[in-house]
Amino acid sequence: MMVKIDKTYLVDILRRLLSVPSPSGMTDEVVRLVCDELDTLYIPYKLTRRGAIRAKIAGKRGGPARAVVAHLDTLGAMVKSLKKNGRLSIVPIGTWSSRFAEGARVAIHADSSQIYEGTVLPLKASGHCYNEEVDHQPTTWSNLEIRLDEIGSTLPELWDYGIRVGDFVSFTSEMDLSSSGFFNSRFLDDKAGVASILAAAHALKTQGTSPNLDCSLLFTISEEVGVGASHVLRGDVAEMVSIDNGTIAPEQNTCEFGVTLAMKDSSGPFDTHLTKHLIKLCINNEIEFSRDIFLHYRSDAAAALEAGNDIRTALICFGLDASHGYERTHISSLLSVAKLIVHYISSPPLFEKEENVIGSEKEYPLIKASLEK
Repeated sequence: MMVKIDKTYLVDILRRLLSVPSPSGMTDEVVRLVCDELDTLYIPYKLTRRGAIRAKIAGKRGGPARAVVAHLDTLGAMVKSLKKNGRLSIVPIGTWSSRFAEGARVAIHADSSQIYEGTVLPLKASGHCYNEEVDHQPTTWSNLEIRLDEIGSTLPELWDYGIRVGDFVSFTSEMDLSSSGFFNSRFLDDKAGVASILAAAHALKTQGTSPNLDCSLLFTISEEVGVGASHVLRGDVAEMVSIDNGTIAPEQNTCEFGVTLAMKDSSGPFDTHLTKHLIKLCINNEIEFSRDIFLHYRSDAAAALEAGNDIRTALICFGLDASHGYERTHISSLLSVAKLIVHYISSPPLFEKEENVIGSEKEYPLIKASLEK
């Protein structure tokens, strides 16, 4: 099957996703954006009680359904206290190093819906005042504060602005697309994965292709704080493939310009049969790929299994440098991920009878061969 992913569409939807702040706990606006896009693609969907998206592309036949999942939430911060000097102390949302927050432009989202701008700075920010002490400060969130871009430098004035403990702090994405095809931005994890899923859905719709089985497109809202896909699955889903970042670093085997298939992450090995199925799809359709293991990493799949879902899981990754920092990915990697998603959704089921895997007479050839070994 020939698959053509619209590069212009993928770039446009990723730009729009990155323009909307969505730290875990503050995802309503980005959820609306994705829902509007699903409406444009004529893909039906429902929202869970907590606001995650459960969309569905109907398949040609019955049987256990599939799911492809990515998360809309990102890293961020929250106001910890209002300081006497008119500045704000903060704590992180999600797990990330404070060194990547230093110098960032941020927005403080007050209860009144008023948005205030500011900059994250270390407590000793001026070399002209502190000399070498600037270089010896600890890299901790307790060593940071927000300098607010408002007139006034006292705690009462902060209070009058309506700023309170617990207000969300979003960080600007600072997105840039280089002439060589590199996206540089915060929060490509996992908005690049969301863009790849939507680009795959766009290709299926515009080319008039129906999936083999019913396929749910799931967009979760709390993966960065460990909840992930624990609450968004339907009972008929037998296979779930997560789309997330593959980390580029020494001693990693992540493919920067193609697809990376994760064999294992910190939560354990992914399903052997489903992962080998994806490997074969890459080989048969000439999609550049590699295999890798991530020791300090987990995805939506782990949360789904920990919640008690009896499903097969796998992880498709786009190559990402400097994850949870100033991230970079290449457009060719995202196009490859989108292409693999289309082939996966369109492929035959792993097993005709999912409830009777061992000994089934109609096992998918790749799986049958692996079991006979």
